[in-house]
Amino acid sequence: MNDLDLEKLRTPLPMPTHREGFRSGFACFVGRPNVGKSTLMNALVGQKVAITSNQPQTTRRTVRGIVHRDDAQLIIVDTPGLHKPRTLLGERLDSLVRSTLVEVDVIGFCVPANEPIGRGDTYIARELAAQRNTPVVAIVTKTDTADRKQITEQLLAVSRLGDWADIVPVSANGAYQLDTVTDVLCGHLPEGPPLYPDGDLTDEPDEMLVAELIREASLEGVRDELPHSIAVVVEEMAPREDSRPDRELVDIYASLYVERPSQKAIVIGAKGARLRDVGTRARKQIEGLLGTRVYLDLRVRVAKDWQRDPKQLRRLGFDQQV
Repeated sequence: MNDLDLEKLRTPLPMPTHREGFRSGFACFVGRPNVGKSTLMNALVGQKVAITSNQPQTTRRTVRGIVHRDDAQLIIVDTPGLHKPRTLLGERLDSLVRSTLVEVDVIGFCVPANEPIGRGDTYIARELAAQRNTPVVAIVTKTDTADRKQITEQLLAVSRLGDWADIVPVSANGAYQLDTVTDVLCGHLPEGPPLYPDGDLTDEPDEMLVAELIREASLEGVRDELPHSIAVVVEEMAPREDSRPDRELVDIYASLYVERPSQKAIVIGAKGARLRDVGTRARKQIEGLLGTRVYLDLRVRVAKDWQRDPKQLRRLGFDQQV
């Protein structure tokens, strides 16, 4: 499915008739890199559907998480952080965010409670001011990392950035005001039937989720400049033919692509120790996702300057629309 093709989903699926007043639609989270957008989406959905990391710009594509309620269905679109692009990949991610803004019913502008308002926040606020037909809810994230005075001051600072439909403080890690955020976002959705079957938490294919979990594991403890150079592709994923039904085993073969041989050495580590650690942590997460045992084979390959090469971007799954 095209990441931007939200309109197709507005054709209701064949489901039982919803009661009067039911709301459904799309909300997207936008903000500068590393403000907690993915963590907040995971908390609202109630399950991990987007990877998280302390490294900025971890999110590279739109990821949809689905929140089911008795009175509403909220589809949250997590987007890459808006930033000044330095590569062709960065330009495509920036374009992806802007395209998503005009496709949704409500926008959540995320600003962390524990950091001063910066030029990035001001820049995004100006961008959002142009979205005159879409309500924008300012969400002050990471309140568990700030004291009451900081939170109050940040709420005032955020209120000065624009004319927001609502302003809500929240903590994904502290489970503070998660229901309030959902209430506010759902209040801006149009009335209509659910767009996804009950129980679906994301529309991401398993192969994509697996690739992202491997990339998340590979981001831990590496140099600041390396995360942007890592891409993961699941080459093959299938149940092993000779495994017993009660002991099913899924074989997964995946490649981690970097841009230079020196980066390959960092990912592999001394005598392969780091890559083995990445595999162990990723396999645990993947087994939780798939609910079965997993054999995970990881290879590290060099794709020179792939972030700047259109052909390499397409081969690694980052086409014109990411």
